[in-house]
Formats: sequence, structure tokens, C-alpha cells
Amino acid sequence: MTVPPIPTFYIDADACPVKDEVYRVAARYRAPVKVVSNSYMMVPSDPLIERVVVDAGADVADDWIAERAGPGDIVITADIPLADRCIKAGAQAIGPRGDPFTADSIGSALAGRMVAEHMRSMGEITGGPKPFQPGDRSRFLQALDAAVQKARRPAVRPPPPRPRSPPSA
Repeated sequence: MTVPPIPTFYIDADACPVKDEVYRVAARYRAPVKVVSNSYMMVPSDPLIERVVVDAGADVADDWIAERAGPGDIVITADIPLADRCIKAGAQAIGPRGDPFTADSIGSALAGRMVAEHMRSMGEITGGPKPFQPGDRSRFLQALDAAVQKARRPAVRPPPPRPRSPPSA
């Protein structure tokens, strides 16, 4: 009997409101966690939780995560371009409100982000994200548990091609 793989959790930690929830789920599965930020932050004293402080600068933490996350890993981020990069590398990505980013949904999320950026550049006030609600935590925990279950399933491989029979004469 093979043991299902354990995903690594990557947290885009600057301004992430669900770090404690990730720590709890990771402890339940004994999964490693990489908490990536541009500045020092407190993390629980646990050998499975690693604090990664990267240099200051735009996208430095995102680059660190995107260079390491791959198949079977789970990335927690509100950053849509980072989610896109991680999905392309084979990882799963979940927003802190429990919205999973998928290959099917990431294109429209990127387009919406570009529209909002354009509106802001034109002087429009877009209002920013809604305040974080208690229900968001619950949705996040459900999405994270579903992502872990998906990561632990064996990869579905297509069946081998059937041999072709020679043409009949």
C-alpha cells in the first residue's frame, strides 16, 4: 500500500489573514509550510513550519514561491499573477477567502485585475476588496481541505494505447 503524498503549503504571507488556519490544517496532515514574506514575522515553533524572509522589492516573494511550487503543492495567495504562475507549474492556488484559482478561472481573474488596474490609472476609485468576513475563514478551510484531498489522490494517467490490429486482407 502506497502512502498518499503530502503537499507543501506555500503562504504568500504579507497581509494573509488565514495563516493560523493553514498552520492547523498542515499540523493535521503533518505537511510542511513555507511562510514567505518581505519582512520578519512570527510563526509557530514547529519543525514543519519554515519562515522565509526574502529581500524587499516588488514580486520578490512571488518569485521565490513560483520558482519552488510545483505538482502536488498548494499556494495560498490573493495575488492573481502569482496564482497563474503556480497553476502553470502544476500547483494548486487558493485565495484567502476560499476561492480556488483553476486553469479555467485564472484567465477571467487576470482580465478583471487588468480592468481594475486600468480604471485606477484613469483616476477611478475602485473601492478595493471587501472586508474579510468570518464566513470567508470557513470557506477557506473547506477549500484548503479539498485541495489537500486532491493533492493526495494518485495522478490519473491515461490508459496505454491499444495495439492496432493489422488491416484484414
